[in-house]
Amino acid sequence: MSLTHYGWSAAWADAFAAYGQEGYSAGRIIEAQKTQYRVGTEAGELSAVLTGKYLYEADSGEALPAVGDWAVIRLHDAQEQWATVHALLPRHSAFIRKEAGARLAGQVVAANVDTALIVVGLDRDYNPRRIERYLALAWESGADPAVLLTKDDLCADVAGRLASVAEIAPGVPVHAVSVPHGLGLEILPPYLQAGRTLVLLGSSGAGKSTLVNHLLGGAVQRVRDVRDDDSRGRHTTTHRQLFCLPGGASIIDTPGMRELQLWNVDEGLDAAFADIARLAARCQYADCRHEQEPGCAVQQALDDGELDAEHFENYLKMRRELDYLASREDEGLERERKRRAKQLGKLQKAYQQRHHR
Repeated sequence: MSLTHYGWSAAWADAFAAYGQEGYSAGRIIEAQKTQYRVGTEAGELSAVLTGKYLYEADSGEALPAVGDWAVIRLHDAQEQWATVHALLPRHSAFIRKEAGARLAGQVVAANVDTALIVVGLDRDYNPRRIERYLALAWESGADPAVLLTKDDLCADVAGRLASVAEIAPGVPVHAVSVPHGLGLEILPPYLQAGRTLVLLGSSGAGKSTLVNHLLGGAVQRVRDVRDDDSRGRHTTTHRQLFCLPGGASIIDTPGMRELQLWNVDEGLDAAFADIARLAARCQYADCRHEQEPGCAVQQALDDGELDAEHFENYLKMRRELDYLASREDEGLERERKRRAKQLGKLQKAYQQRHHR
């Protein structure tokens, strides 16, 4: 098995060279379930675990391996049936959301992706505000975003939906397809060139696994009917997994996300709401919050009907989320500073007591 099967290139070989001289091997994370991994290597697909040193030194969830990562591994036993992960090669892109729950940490959904394909069903799954949220994280990731509207056979106004999404995603390719009916699939090959990696992002039931099965030519991923009341699926994809396609591309399928919380996406937010960013540059005050300040170009655009009110309200909602996260991070840093200062004070006091008797 060649590493090029998983997307290896001369650039990755250069990044790995020093590790190779120390006797390590390279492998790509193709499946992740908590602390258990599957790695694609020249010896085939292997089970892998993290070394204790790696776990100890990992300072956040972002440091842990994610599907799509290239890992520095050591193969074990005579048959090379398992491996330990010792490090990761530097990522060229990473789709990161806030970890679910109260803990303040990022979670890497997919790494080293070239195109982030946001999959949205043209049934009750359709939600422009959610598309904007996905776009912000996709732009921040370093991958190129594209939007795929599925189930176009269930929509009476496909052209209208395409135009609506194009309006909130200027410069982003927007396509409509029906995988079961073979409609619109001619748009896929340019995204699936040899050596490139595509990640599918979207709600459960949007059609991600159906698309993977089509590209692989068989029922590899389980699919279920969606619920009638909200067109949502039942999370038939339970973990992230990378598949190698016949033409040499790789595709990462992900479970539907109940929560898509923002995480450090300031640049991505500006890119996703570029129209608001352009208007804001004309505001009278550089620190304008675009709410009630005089000379606000954003408010003027709202009054003139140039800017959609729901689009702007979603921007404000996401901006408030980022501000809240930043305040929590600042509080955490301040607590840590005080803890370390207190610890240092105790050490200094103990030192003085020992040396001034």
